[in-house]
Amino acid sequence: MTRIIAGTAGGRRIATPPGSGTRPTSDRVRESLFARLQFLEAIEDATVLDLYAGSGALGLEAASRGASRVVLVERDRRAADVCRRNARELALPQVEVRAEKVERFLEGDGGPAYDLVFLDPPYDLADHTLAAVLERLVGRLAEDAVVIVERSSRSPEPVWPVGIEVLGPRAYGETTIWYAEYLPEGEIA
Repeated sequence: MTRIIAGTAGGRRIATPPGSGTRPTSDRVRESLFARLQFLEAIEDATVLDLYAGSGALGLEAASRGASRVVLVERDRRAADVCRRNARELALPQVEVRAEKVERFLEGDGGPAYDLVFLDPPYDLADHTLAAVLERLVGRLAEDAVVIVERSSRSPEPVWPVGIEVLGPRAYGETTIWYAEYLPEGEIA
């Protein structure tokens, strides 16, 4: 069972896509992740992007906790439909779902600058593919944006593009969460 932990939809269950190969972030990991994000003041009124959304758990949690706009990107149409249903049933109108490949979405025309970005790709996504996605993401980030990457604890550290500074990893068994921040060139400490 996956549920929203806190906020306006706190305690409510969300559906997960059957048989789509998605791997929802556990409640325990999401609870720790969002505690840190609240400490960083990265959620309230944020424009959020959830790439490889799966059930939408991360983006929906952010919306429940006060994000002003959330875009969920999921290429699997069945999973995208589950995301839409979850957002509707949780009464989170600020959530938009895009059923397309992450790479195609990031190549699209402009759009808002994102304050908070979640990347929770399949664990078998090649490291060089993740690096290319992170590189494309840089042009879509607001200054001081927080970037979260969830990977297998057996995976190496992601290859970060210029402008993204690592704040550090947190390991939770098989899962490692990488925290990073976007600082335009010249501002990196």
